[in-house]
Amino acid sequence: MTHNVVLIPGDGTGPELTEATRRVLEATGVEFEWDVREAGADVMERYGGNPLPPEVLDAVREAGVALKGPITTPVGVGFRSVNVALRKELDMYGQVRPCKTYPGVRTRFEDVDLIIIRENTEDLYAGIEYEQGTEDAKELIAWIESKGGKLRHPDSGISIKPISVSGTRRIFEFAFDYARKNGRRKITAVHKANIMKFTDGLWLHVAREVAAEHSDIEFDDRIVDNMCMQLVQRPEEYDMLVLPNLYGDVLSDLCAGMIGGLGVAPGANYGESVAVFEPTHGSAPKYTGQNKVNPIAMMLSGLLMLRHLEERDAADRLESAIAAVIAEGKSVTYDMKPTRDDPTAVGTSQVADAIIEKLEAGVPA
Repeated sequence: MTHNVVLIPGDGTGPELTEATRRVLEATGVEFEWDVREAGADVMERYGGNPLPPEVLDAVREAGVALKGPITTPVGVGFRSVNVALRKELDMYGQVRPCKTYPGVRTRFEDVDLIIIRENTEDLYAGIEYEQGTEDAKELIAWIESKGGKLRHPDSGISIKPISVSGTRRIFEFAFDYARKNGRRKITAVHKANIMKFTDGLWLHVAREVAAEHSDIEFDDRIVDNMCMQLVQRPEEYDMLVLPNLYGDVLSDLCAGMIGGLGVAPGANYGESVAVFEPTHGSAPKYTGQNKVNPIAMMLSGLLMLRHLEERDAADRLESAIAAVIAEGKSVTYDMKPTRDDPTAVGTSQVADAIIEKLEAGVPA
């Protein structure tokens, strides 16, 4: 069958990564009908300053599946993250970030195979903030103090951390279902319930309730700071980690570092009726048009999309081809060479060429 997929090239190096990924996905033999849609900093002027045009959201809703290149997010100024806006507008509450080592990638760890499940819509990333010195902030501080709270420094900016029963339940239901479909053995809930008793405490309480309803999957929990230590000491003891939004963002980058960096770290975002697949790294605008950046993370994101589309044989063959190219170490970008100035490094499109060659040669899945 032909799969209708929205293709969002992104900005910066995104279009180069997207084109390389499109080529290797088509080389698996799976048929796609691509609906190309633009979003990001490069198209803002054409859409009245909006980096996420409404028609892009409508297209994703209709197709149900999208593959997205990275999009630039300004630091401290400008528009809020397009990635965050996509997740909120499409209610993509579940983010999946596999972290798996492949032979040939330079890393201090071996045989890491973790999946991060991050709740995408709540917690401090919900965007409920009050700027220091504004009337809203002053009124909120006055209300806090009227309830017996006391801010040591009343000239504060304030962020609100919502954690709900319904939001927590659905992410753990999603996690247990994902574990069952993908042959995972254990789920670990990550929290700071010892300190934040009414938010992270609620998270842990609901997690335990859901775990009791899914006794076929092993369950435990860890305090987030202890979890960081455990990961770098004995990652082999963990399988799937389920985290609130902020912790999930931080620990997914920690785990990416354990497997060789964001260049090999894929990602996916799931809602009730939509799924968007994207690499976890940024758009690296300084390398735009140079055919230089590593496309592996986006290709692995495409692999996740294949599995979502029930094209599991194609996904397995693509993973084998990617793994073979990485193991050979010949047709890889500069960041995957022993030194970053290695003259044998190839470009983005040449990595795609090498993977397509492996697919055509029939590398065993």
